[in-house]
Amino acid sequence: MITQTALLSLLEQTLQPSKIKDYCPNGIQVEGTMQIKKIVTGVTASQAMIDAAIAADADAILVHHGYFWKGENQTITSLKKKRIKSILMADINLIAYHLPLDIHPTLGNNAQLAKRFNIINVEGLEIGNPVSVAVKGELEQMQTLEQLTKTITDSLGRIPLVEGEASKEIRTVAWCSGGGQSFIEMAGEQGIDAFISGEVSEQTIHLAREYDIAFIAAGHHATERYGVKALGEFVAQELDVEVQFIDIDNPA
Repeated sequence: MITQTALLSLLEQTLQPSKIKDYCPNGIQVEGTMQIKKIVTGVTASQAMIDAAIAADADAILVHHGYFWKGENQTITSLKKKRIKSILMADINLIAYHLPLDIHPTLGNNAQLAKRFNIINVEGLEIGNPVSVAVKGELEQMQTLEQLTKTITDSLGRIPLVEGEASKEIRTVAWCSGGGQSFIEMAGEQGIDAFISGEVSEQTIHLAREYDIAFIAAGHHATERYGVKALGEFVAQELDVEVQFIDIDNPA
């Protein structure tokens, strides 16, 4: 068993959310019990995730997508009421880290994708920004777009949307997990061979064609599973507490 204070202290020290401006509060969002025996991790604090955490007898839920996003309706009604009521009734802590988890150099979503896709020499895509949300690097060896697509498909377990000639040679890659498709323009300006994100917008395809940059949309959920999973494994090791990753699948 650990204390809530010990858990939050480790997470704050590791992810350092004060260094980046975000669209939601990072850290504890709904306070629960002060004593924690089990933590459940997952991508999004959906009702299904809450129900799974309750069924698993968890004392804390640690996610990438929590609540209270900038610009959303601030009233606690409807689905938001149901979710928060479920958490409060179960006395569970809801803890969420958004951009700090995306950008962490070893545990973050982008760092975990680099490992899975065999990308090396990783650095920020946003030149001059020490906390760049998007990153770039190089494949360990030259691949065709078809080969890179297979690597991503096999790694994430889903078929991505791909724009570009299958035979296009790829060495340099930029990427941003989740809804990072707008960074394709920055990648195109830097002459990078391929750009990977979770989502795609209508204009993304036009930009890919005009910059002659291969584009792969591999799924928002699929590209953001591995950061929170890695973070949970780190917490388990550092604090000797039980952590269970629960994947509530989402095709988006």
